Amino acid sequence: MKTSNKITDKDLNRVFLRSFSMEFSWNYERQMSLAYVYAMIPALKKLYADNREGLIKALKRHLEFFNMTPHIVTLMLGISIAMEKENSESDSFDENSINNIKTALMGPLSGIGDSFFWGTLRLIATGIGTSLALKGNILGPIIFLLIFNIPHIIIRYIFTKMGYRLGTEFLSRLEKTGTMKKVTYGASILGLIVIGAMTSQMVSLTTPLAIGQGEGAVVVQNILNDIMPGILPLATFGVVYYLLGKNVKPLTILLGMAIFGILGSFIGIF
Repeated sequence: MKTSNKITDKDLNRVFLRSFSMEFSWNYERQMSLAYVYAMIPALKKLYADNREGLIKALKRHLEFFNMTPHIVTLMLGISIAMEKENSESDSFDENSINNIKTALMGPLSGIGDSFFWGTLRLIATGIGTSLALKGNILGPIIFLLIFNIPHIIIRYIFTKMGYRLGTEFLSRLEKTGTMKKVTYGASILGLIVIGAMTSQMVSLTTPLAIGQGEGAVVVQNILNDIMPGILPLATFGVVYYLLGKNVKPLTILLGMAIFGILGSFIGIF
């Protein structure tokens, strides 16, 4: 049996403050992963204070791809901390479930977060602030910032504590009922669905090649679409996945894709 220290409100407050860096180190390879790890560090150091190997594994674990509406990311941070706590206390806990849950929830939660913060609250704040600014009132930008950020900061703070308590209670119930394996399996399936949808939406590749000339020409892209829509993006994803499995560096893959794409466009393949 492993042992860990208790997570306090002070630890969660430190995670809350660090969560504001969520878009400061955003990158195209893993998006919010660096900031997510940075926010988790105070809790992870507490949980794995006597287990350096466990701390190293936890830090690497949270460097995986992650992206979520930044204003509600503390909910996921709280859940991750609760799961890391369970992992630090139990030798039988499935470590893979931590990232499976993150992958499964980041899409649905972002849908809600984007709709509320970017699609509703920001528009309301912009409308009020702009109307005042157009009249020459200096309160315009100030009111905009207050209307948008006061609810955002309050929700961000509440979600930090809520996510941790929700995760802790949820894991306790799962442990008592013995359904953790089922939830982990379901989260894995949902995570794969999310990744598949992201591949379809975020990877775009078509070919203008045609067989023949004039009106009778057969467009190769139409043939590929008849076989399976999105087959070229899927093939691209498969090649990248294969190369990553062979430990090829992501930067090398990105550079290769850029060169391949430029050359393909130049000679008319893409």
